[in-house]
Amino acid sequence: MDQFVISGGARLNGRLTIKGSKNAALPLMAAALLTDKPLLLNDVPDLADIRNMVRLLEQLGCQVDFAPPPDASFAGGKMVIHSQDESASHAKYDIVKTMRASICTLGPMLARRGFARVSMPGGCAIGDRPVDLHLHGLRGLGAEIQLHQGDIVARVPGGKGGRLKGGRIFLGGPFGSTVLGTANVMSAATLAGGQTMIECAACEPEIVDLAKMLNAMGARIRGAGSPRIIIDGVETLKGTEHAVIPDRIEAGTYMIAAAATNGDVTLDNCPMDAMIATCDALSRVGVILSEEKSAPTAGRDLMRTTVRVTCSRLLRPIEVTTQPHPGFPTDVQAQLVALLTMAEGNSVVTERIYPERFLHVAELGRMGAKVLRQGPTAIITGVKRLVGAPVMASDLRASACLIIAGLAAEGTTTVSRVYHLDRGYERMEERLRMLGADIQRVSEKQAAPSEAVAV
Repeated sequence: MDQFVISGGARLNGRLTIKGSKNAALPLMAAALLTDKPLLLNDVPDLADIRNMVRLLEQLGCQVDFAPPPDASFAGGKMVIHSQDESASHAKYDIVKTMRASICTLGPMLARRGFARVSMPGGCAIGDRPVDLHLHGLRGLGAEIQLHQGDIVARVPGGKGGRLKGGRIFLGGPFGSTVLGTANVMSAATLAGGQTMIECAACEPEIVDLAKMLNAMGARIRGAGSPRIIIDGVETLKGTEHAVIPDRIEAGTYMIAAAATNGDVTLDNCPMDAMIATCDALSRVGVILSEEKSAPTAGRDLMRTTVRVTCSRLLRPIEVTTQPHPGFPTDVQAQLVALLTMAEGNSVVTERIYPERFLHVAELGRMGAKVLRQGPTAIITGVKRLVGAPVMASDLRASACLIIAGLAAEGTTTVSRVYHLDRGYERMEERLRMLGADIQRVSEKQAAPSEAVAV
C-alpha cells in the first residue's frame, strides 16, 4: 500500500492545467450505453475511478479505447466507447464496490436494453448515501425494480421490446437533490416515450455537461442547471464527440494548497463560472484570485479561465455551510478546514450534505490543529503552525485535506492509504512537485518515521 511522505514548508510556485472532471466524466462514460454508436470523449482524467468504469463498461459489452495523457502537465486523455454486446447487462459487485458512480450505468442500460442488474455501489466512507431516489425516479418512468442478493434488478415492462414512459418525478431528499440520481433518471428519460419532468433536479455543472452531450447525441433536454429539467423522449441516440468540463474540485484543491503554503500558483483551464461559492469563501479568508479569461478552444464551447492564486499573509476566519450547487461544495469542505486551521481566530464549518463527513478532523488534531466537532459542525481555532505527523486518509477529499496540511506543516508528514486520493486526483504528487513541493510516493516499508518538531 502506498504512502505520501511530505517535507512541509515549501511555498508552491508555478503553473498547472486543471484536469477534466471525474464527477462529470463518469456519468458521461455511462451514457455510452444509450447508443450502439461510438462515443468520443476528450479531456478524460487518468484516475482509478475512470479505469474502474472502463472495466465495468467492458463487462457490460462495450469496447473501450483509452489513451491517457502523456504526462502530468496535460489536461486529459481521449476515450472511445462503443457499446456492442447488449446482452451483457449485469454490473457485478467486484467492480461496482470500488466506486459509487457505478450506479450511473443503471438508467442508460435499462432504457436501451430493457433490463439491468447492478450491484449496490460502494465508494468512500463519508456517511450514508442510499440510492432510493435513483430507484424512485426510475420507477416513475415505469421500471419494475427488485432487490435480489445485493443487486438492483430493473426491467422495462415488455423487456427489450418495451419502453420506459415519461412522467413527473420529484427527486428531492433529506439533504437536497441527488446528482447521480438526476444523471441516472435524465439519461433514462431520453429514450422514454413522451415527456419527463424532473423536479428538484440537481443543478451541478456536471449535470449541465451531461445534458449538453446527450443533446448532441440527439436527446431533447432543456432546463439543465435549474431545479426543473424537461426531457422529451426520442427513439434512438447517436454517437458524438464531447470534451469533459474542467474539474472544479481539483481547481479548488490546488487553490487551497497554494494559499496554505503562501504560494504563487497559476491555474489554466479553470472553471471559474462553476466555482463562485468556493472563490467567495477563499476571498473572505484572504486568498487573492486574479482572473484572465481566454477564448474557447477548438471543440470546446466553454470559456476557460487562467487564474493566479496568491495569499495575504494573514488568513481570516470565516463561517461556511456546504450546500447543493450553487452553494459551497461538500467536496471542498475538508480542504477548506485544513486551510482554516491556520487562520487567525475561530471559524465555523457546517456540513449539510453529508453530516458525518469529518473523518479528517481527528487526523488534523495529530498535526496540532484545534478542531472541535459538534454534530454536523466543526469549530476551528487557528494555530500559528501545524507540525508533521503520521496520518491516515479515510476518503478521497480527506486525503487532499491531509496533504494540504502536510505541505504547510513543519517537519515530515506521512499520509497513509493514498489509494483514496488516486480515485480523484491524477498524479497529484507529480503535479505538486512541479510546483516545488517536497513530496514522494513510497511503499509502507520505505516510509521513514516523521521528524519530531517541538510544539
